[in-house]
Amino acid sequence: MGTKVMVLNVSIDAVTMPEAVARLENFIAEKKPHLVATANAEMVMLAQEDQELADILASCHLVVPDGAGVVWAARYQGYTMPERVAGYDLAQNLLAQAAEKGYRVFMFGTKPEIIEKAENTALSRFPGLVIAGTRHGFFTKNDEAEIIATINAAKPDILLAALGVPKQEKWLASNLDKLQVPVCMGVGGTFDVMAGAVKRAPLWMQRTGLEWSYRLIRQPQRLIRMTALPKFVMKVMLGKKC
Repeated sequence: MGTKVMVLNVSIDAVTMPEAVARLENFIAEKKPHLVATANAEMVMLAQEDQELADILASCHLVVPDGAGVVWAARYQGYTMPERVAGYDLAQNLLAQAAEKGYRVFMFGTKPEIIEKAENTALSRFPGLVIAGTRHGFFTKNDEAEIIATINAAKPDILLAALGVPKQEKWLASNLDKLQVPVCMGVGGTFDVMAGAVKRAPLWMQRTGLEWSYRLIRQPQRLIRMTALPKFVMKVMLGKKC
């Protein structure tokens, strides 16, 4: 199972990127549905107020440390956390493995024009990749049975859901038993980045934990969401084990 680290009562797997990809490939080999989450500080803080999300994260088969804040918090508490495993990068690594090994991928979420561009980017970036199907993220409760049937009919090994946090985690968790997909992973804004609608921070900012500041400069509307970060830091510092 590997080592798990508790960050504000959220259990996070202390894995490297290659270890995370290997775990996902093991899930595919098992041919049973597995739920995967990419936890950053914002998600951890949401889980403090949202018991449903907290329970889902506790039930996940893999929760990777997506965010410099989570890595810092684990290390601050004295745990070993080898590295950040960003959700975007994990998705790209998984797509690369899918192209190499013939795994089928279903892309679900975001706007129709975004998912089309993201699909084209994926096919261009990873020759041989099989996109078994796509579906935009606008739907009502009445559409869910049809969406699940469409996904299952495509027989994917990997379902990447970009519905936003915590909607994507809740949707995947509530339908996990109905979905016949070995890897079900929430990927947030991954498709937006792949489509070129959103730019990632320069590599040096990613590596130094400053990606959040780049996002804030590029998307000032994120300011309210970003207030979770200082609250997260204070909560971790106040709760540190003596």
